[in-house]
Amino acid sequence: MDPLETYAHRYRTELLDRVIPFWLRHSLDHQNGGYFTCLTREGALYDSRKYVWLQGRAVWMFSKLYNELDPRQEFLDAARLILDFLRRHSRDPQGRYYFSLTREGRPSFYQRKPYAAVFAMLGMLEFSKATGDTALRTEAVDLFWKIRSWIDDPTLLGRPPQLPSLADVMVTTSMASEIASIDPDPRFRDILKQCLDQSLAFYDPVRRIFLEHMPADTPEGRLFCPGDSIEASWFLLHAGPDEKMRALLLDSIVGALEFGWDKEYGGLYYFMDVEGLPPLPLESNMKLWWPHTEATYATILAYSLTSDKRFLTWLERIDRHAFDHFSDPEHGEWFGYCDRRGELTNTAKGNNNKGCFHVPRMLLLSLQRAQTPAP
Repeated sequence: MDPLETYAHRYRTELLDRVIPFWLRHSLDHQNGGYFTCLTREGALYDSRKYVWLQGRAVWMFSKLYNELDPRQEFLDAARLILDFLRRHSRDPQGRYYFSLTREGRPSFYQRKPYAAVFAMLGMLEFSKATGDTALRTEAVDLFWKIRSWIDDPTLLGRPPQLPSLADVMVTTSMASEIASIDPDPRFRDILKQCLDQSLAFYDPVRRIFLEHMPADTPEGRLFCPGDSIEASWFLLHAGPDEKMRALLLDSIVGALEFGWDKEYGGLYYFMDVEGLPPLPLESNMKLWWPHTEATYATILAYSLTSDKRFLTWLERIDRHAFDHFSDPEHGEWFGYCDRRGELTNTAKGNNNKGCFHVPRMLLLSLQRAQTPAP
């Protein structure tokens, strides 16, 4: 038996029996449109604001399930409900995206970052695949170019110039990869090549990890997020690197796991200072759900590409920690936040950062790769 088959079976069950039903049952706002993310363990609402980047992520997720796993009408209906709300309410008169909206869709907060727009773009593009809506696809691609301008010139969003950021390379890679898969325009392949080249500016070859910012002689430049480093690695693997870059990216997954794993209590730290100095984020030594989802998929992807048993060893360790600490078999979905020792700091299933995305994305992509024969 292929060693990944057991994971694939369990992840399908987790996805379709526990995670997605939680969101379909508790989160959809059939009165106003959109969906709620601030839900208790049992699914009760504790904040009715709607966070735009999470709206876009959910459109992408439900559309992806419909397109690639099971064309259930309830998946498409959920995606449409959220997308219609997003397109009606999320933009200001200049076409910039708010960070949060009220239940009814009135502006609540404007963050001056491009990331809400990133996930709106991805959601529109994936939904257009499901429906064949060419106008929506064009809207998504047009938004991609607008986001590129916002990243290049943050003053267009009312922000001062920013430090070069790994996050900007990551989101550009993600968007360009999705468009390039359906659009033959060579500009998108050129952008992916640029992203692969630009990522090396954030790569620490000694520790074999990607850092958050540069230059490295500042607290921000010393900041390491194991989850981001691992996510960047698999994003870039999806971008079609050459053999030399592919080897670096596969090794960077191992580097991030080795450097970021808590050898005393297990699990991945949220943030670290690579010089061992106090990190600026006060929550640094917490264990969050999403770095473990990134590490799960990255190790499955890496094993499916290489058959290297190091990745299976890491997968077993990550999977055990994640399911022991975050998965909730009683009420469905996953908890999000543990302290360093692995004790839950709260039992909410969602908030302004956690919605219907990281967990189901990991489960879907992992079971898909687990069913791909290893070389």
